[in-house]
Amino acid sequence: MTAVPSRAFMSIGEVLASLRSEFPDVTISKIRFLEAEGLVEPERTPSGYRKFSRDDIARLRYVLAAQRDHYLPLRVIKQHLEAIDRGLEPPSTPGGGPQVPRALVAAEGLPGPEAFGRDASELRLSRDEVVEAAGIESEQLHLIEQFGLVSAQAGGYYDGDALIIAKTVAEMSRFGLEPRHLRAFRASADREVGLVEQVVAPLVRQRNPEARGRAEEVARELAALSVKLHATLVKSGLRPQLGR
Repeated sequence: MTAVPSRAFMSIGEVLASLRSEFPDVTISKIRFLEAEGLVEPERTPSGYRKFSRDDIARLRYVLAAQRDHYLPLRVIKQHLEAIDRGLEPPSTPGGGPQVPRALVAAEGLPGPEAFGRDASELRLSRDEVVEAAGIESEQLHLIEQFGLVSAQAGGYYDGDALIIAKTVAEMSRFGLEPRHLRAFRASADREVGLVEQVVAPLVRQRNPEARGRAEEVARELAALSVKLHATLVKSGLRPQLGR
């Protein structure tokens, strides 16, 4: 396969050259058609020439492979791309649709600092996708929202954190605990957020990239430590009740 130049953008001719070894039938007209259909949106120079990024080229490869290997219509491919743009994973089987990241659905155990990064918060899920991935009914999600455990973001989407919360609440319901019983967790989390904000506020006020990066790192570490402390305190508090 023709190597992609290391610089940030490529011309349409360079894109054609990089794709031709894998997709011999591709043409400049085909690339322009896919752009006109909204499947790729390259930037433009002041004089109107197209500038394709690495992401643009990856999208073109996805479109061309989906057409060649699975005979998918452009309408379906566009839906896949929109879902992938929201953070979902590409289909795992031919003819399937994008999926919620498996790491979120299968999340178990106590999270470490790396779990408090941006990936989960940048995911955008529809209400139906949250319900399906969490294994709950729509009415149960409504109750989870009603008691302040989860809320939709701008545009009506839910992030990955909302999915993890909904899935955890569903698992706790097996023990007879309902969303209304879990409001104390929300109140406790809000208090912990306030403590962490007090620690990182001096770093945030410095308004330089290094300080902000350090603030994010400190927030992740403190969040993970607070979860560990909370879980240990609960376990310690239950020990006398269990006769141990």
